[in-house]
Amino acid sequence: MFDVIIAGGGPTGVMLAGELRLRGVGVLVLERDLEPTRIVRSLGLHARSIEVMDQRGLLERFLELGTRYPVGGFFAGIAKPAPERLDTAHAYTLGIMQPVTDRLLTEHAVEVGVEIRRGQEVVGLDQDDEGVDVELADGTRLRARYLVGCDGGRSTVRKLLGVGFPGEPSRVDTLLGEVELTEAPDKVAAVMTEIRKTQLRFGIGPIGDGVYRLVVPADGVADDRSVPPTLEEVKRQLVATAGTDFGVHSPRWLSRFGDSTRLAERFRVGRVLLAGDAAHTHPPVGGQGLNLGVQDAFNLGWKLAAEVDGWAPDGLLDSYHDERHPVAAAVLDNTRAQMHLMSLDPGARAVRRLVSDLMDFDGVSRYLTEMIHAIGIRYDFGDGHELVGKRLKDVVLKHGRLFELMRGGRGLLLDQTGALSVQGWADRVDHVVDVSEELDVPAVLLRPDGHVAWVGEDQRDLVEHLPRWFGAAS
Repeated sequence: MFDVIIAGGGPTGVMLAGELRLRGVGVLVLERDLEPTRIVRSLGLHARSIEVMDQRGLLERFLELGTRYPVGGFFAGIAKPAPERLDTAHAYTLGIMQPVTDRLLTEHAVEVGVEIRRGQEVVGLDQDDEGVDVELADGTRLRARYLVGCDGGRSTVRKLLGVGFPGEPSRVDTLLGEVELTEAPDKVAAVMTEIRKTQLRFGIGPIGDGVYRLVVPADGVADDRSVPPTLEEVKRQLVATAGTDFGVHSPRWLSRFGDSTRLAERFRVGRVLLAGDAAHTHPPVGGQGLNLGVQDAFNLGWKLAAEVDGWAPDGLLDSYHDERHPVAAAVLDNTRAQMHLMSLDPGARAVRRLVSDLMDFDGVSRYLTEMIHAIGIRYDFGDGHELVGKRLKDVVLKHGRLFELMRGGRGLLLDQTGALSVQGWADRVDHVVDVSEELDVPAVLLRPDGHVAWVGEDQRDLVEHLPRWFGAAS
């Protein structure tokens, strides 16, 4: 029996697998496709995902292969400068294509001992009080204590569970792909600049080696979005949108996506959980999809590991749904709003002009930027200090950096008083006595995902809060 089987070897699945193995959990990843996809649906990492990579010691790998960009201009494509003094040590977007992100996360998962089997499709499941039986397309049957569906928007695991996936169907489709052109680069750039003044769902630009990435509105909504568009369809839509097909030829790949928004009613049913696109789908505006899935995995990993290890307090695993479901719902709402603001409808364009004016106010710009980059999230832990429920940024300490201390995936008491103790929980929580000019509270208790669970200086109060997240004292 495996501890955990993960259906889906995309970024959410392998991120979760790495988080589980970090804590010694036995993990098997089952991926339907024989080879990694070449389709580039995500173009980068936002600030919170960059923080996640830093907390696990992976960031340097990503920085070597990515490009840093300012954080501004990600809400409905409205070009505004980034707010000053964002609450993060990583106030940038990292441009890095999804196949590269997938590869780096997969390499990390394998390094820490995750087993990945490709060409393995889940077609059935049955759970009881002790575990989950998983049936594969080739007739193989496997068993695990838990199963997590990270198998995309058309998730088989979600469908087998019978979990509702309410939302709105697509109203518009968009074509995308990587192609070669015969048109001169300066003409391509000039046409794109002109068309982008009004049609924000159009874009075409070089990505190296004579290859261009293109995005163009489709003609209607496809009955089956899994069927890729033809090159002739792409040419017709380029002519309809830009007045030229740029001499497009030799596609590396072509795909399409819609603007449907759907949210699973539950992220957990017994011993089966959902994460990433299996739990929520939305348009790619703002570049939030991959980031949202990676952050789901970061929230779920330590909680599921605690269940496997036997020290999880009551309700810990349920808190995954309680915390991440509202976050996903908020992302669906902001993508709905952004799609409306990108419409060519006169009313939508009037609203867009108004929002653009409002974004000149620092508070508005900051709010929207923190929303897109997921650094404004505060989980509901009840009443308490304003930091409680929020993740703590990477503060500089007298003897290093906070995130460097969190790479083991354990809880952390950062104690500026030197008078506190985690005796009884030392097998789950590290106690670090150090000081920071950036932290104006006596001490903070951090969950393994970096969110603040407690602030204070009273030992008795700390002991009352430790069991909520770290179980009974040993």
